[in-house]
Amino acid sequence: MNVTSPELREGKPLPSEYSCGSDQGSPPLRWSSQPLQGAKSIAIVVDSHTPARSAVHWVLYDIPATTTELGPNAAADPPGGTGQARVTSGRVGYEPPCEKEASYRFTVYTLSGKVGLAAGSPLPAVLKKIAEQTIARGRLTAVNIQ
Repeated sequence: MNVTSPELREGKPLPSEYSCGSDQGSPPLRWSSQPLQGAKSIAIVVDSHTPARSAVHWVLYDIPATTTELGPNAAADPPGGTGQARVTSGRVGYEPPCEKEASYRFTVYTLSGKVGLAAGSPLPAVLKKIAEQTIARGRLTAVNIQ
């Protein structure tokens, strides 16, 4: 699966407008893959990693399998029927990252079913459901904040 964004480049810094220093919200994302038999939904996980800590900044799940992109700030107005998990900070939705020096991973998963949990569900439960149903994934990684 190929993950791209008109605002992000693989291995390049995360634009500061998508960090905690701005109120821009989540960046736009696009993805493509070969048609996958059995694909029922899409999930997106945004996480960060430093030598000292890891955090999850956004989980959006139960996106229709035919969807191939999300516009800017999709966390504020997610597609109908989707859910957002409670992230590391305890917030539901996109939690803009603040760590200047970190890897920021935007991972898109194709799932064989729906997560089927209520919006605001605990992060471990949602991530477990995603892991159990993943049939393909792709990732775009930004390094540091611009």
